[in-house]
Amino acid sequence: MKVILLQDVKGSGKKGDVINSSDGYARNFLFPKKLAVEATAANLTELKNQKDSVAHKRAVNHDNSEKLKERLEAQTFTISAKSGDNGKLFGAVTSIDLVKAIQEQSGIEVEKKKVVLKDAIKMLGVYEITVKLFEDVSAKVKVEIKGL
Repeated sequence: MKVILLQDVKGSGKKGDVINSSDGYARNFLFPKKLAVEATAANLTELKNQKDSVAHKRAVNHDNSEKLKERLEAQTFTISAKSGDNGKLFGAVTSIDLVKAIQEQSGIEVEKKKVVLKDAIKMLGVYEITVKLFEDVSAKVKVEIKGL
């Protein structure tokens, strides 16, 4: 019997897969637990429409991320921090500070966890920081740390 999985089933497949299963397994396990539905023409059409919808949303998000990437890479963000004579900061510039600077200077909201910063910035200068915008879209943002 062909069934469409509604959830991931260990050993059988992932959500949205059309699999062949034995009649007993489908009727006694998959259907009662609402893990699958029978693969009728109507259900297959609905599954295709759902997959098309998800693909469209991903494409729109990807395009929006590319536009954001261009806007972020075109601008240099400036952060002012207290520093000593040798250019070493009192404290450090963290991803939270970077997110605030991006928000204030460009109006683009970025989540803190999307900013890839290996270590906190502790010296004055210009740095290139990676900001993940989408699955395969990352922006290289220039950040200038100036002393007060």
